[in-house]
Amino acid sequence: MKADLSAQSALLDLQAQDSALAQLQHRKNSLPELAQIEELQTKAGELDGARIEADTEVSDLTRAQKKADAEVEQVKTRRTRDEERLNSGAISNPKDLESLQHELVALQRRISTLEDDELEVMESLEAAQSRLTSLQADLDSVNEELSHSIAARDAAVAVLDERAAGAQTDRAQAASGVPDDLIALYDKVRAQYGGLGAAALRARRCEGCRLELNGADLRDIAAAPEDEVIRCPECSRILVRTPESGL
Repeated sequence: MKADLSAQSALLDLQAQDSALAQLQHRKNSLPELAQIEELQTKAGELDGARIEADTEVSDLTRAQKKADAEVEQVKTRRTRDEERLNSGAISNPKDLESLQHELVALQRRISTLEDDELEVMESLEAAQSRLTSLQADLDSVNEELSHSIAARDAAVAVLDERAAGAQTDRAQAASGVPDDLIALYDKVRAQYGGLGAAALRARRCEGCRLELNGADLRDIAAAPEDEVIRCPECSRILVRTPESGL
């Protein structure tokens, strides 16, 4: 392939901008805020799951307490009614009177049992509400920290995107001086060799693979026409001759 030496030299500027863009993308992909956000999102998800469980427990215990309250009140109402009948003197039959007294004793035992159950439910509800409050506070704290991390990430990304836009402008300017066929070769080589498609030859060393070329290869390069596109004999990248090539 043939290309004017100035076009070949422009490849170095193009490569510099592509390398800068790759570095900016790498920095964007490895921002410390990204790991923080992922960790906080995981933590928030776990806390929210625990909060939902606690909230469900509170709801269930609230219903249980209401049911226990209703049962206690129902039995107390019956006891009050029986006490009123007993105290009214309306019952004169000894058997009926004895039966009513036995029923009152049974109702009192039932009330005592129900009140114990009611107290147990209330204590469980209080503990569940305490857990729910604590979990909600922890979740709010994590979500606040997550918001700060997201804001920090967005600010860092904005700075990197601004720099990338400048590098894209510089890249377009550099590419304008390179023929399409040389651009196509450069892009192909760059894709094959880790993003580095063109490198300068300086002091007999390829700056792409960092290897010093042997004498025979250097003589072949020195004998090649100025407009011939050279490939590094070691790494196959486009090798751009410079005044410091040492040929």
